[in-house]
Amino acid sequence: MNSPIRESRPAEVLLVEDNEDDVILTRQGFKHAKLVVSLHHVSNGEACMRFLRKQGEYANAPTPDIVLLDLNMPIMDGREVLAQIVADDELKHLPVVVLSTSSEAEDIKRMYQLRCSSYITKPVDFDQFVRVVQELGGYWFTLVVLPQKA
Repeated sequence: MNSPIRESRPAEVLLVEDNEDDVILTRQGFKHAKLVVSLHHVSNGEACMRFLRKQGEYANAPTPDIVLLDLNMPIMDGREVLAQIVADDELKHLPVVVLSTSSEAEDIKRMYQLRCSSYITKPVDFDQFVRVVQELGGYWFTLVVLPQKA
């Protein structure tokens, strides 16, 4: 079964991550999974919200099919970002997958209370990290039906 994304266009993915090594690992994971994605990257929550709202330098940014969101970032953290996304009628439909090093029960509970779509704890091992990104991509872009763009 193929998702409409795979059949018609690359999936638009917004990675909100301040750790450059994790950005590289995420790119590698999608590449190894042979998933056709257009991976956009911002390094903090304020830039994420400008991207999603198409403000400033992001005026021509695509609307992502999915947001991969780190929790612990400078300027505006992932908790604040998700709270803003779910409070915004124009954005609250977006699937948000938390991809964080935190495995704290309170973080997990809080993010689900804010209605994240999934919560994944980042593995520290390179091969496991790449496998997680491959499985995440396979799930979201081959099994899940995402909202159609207008």
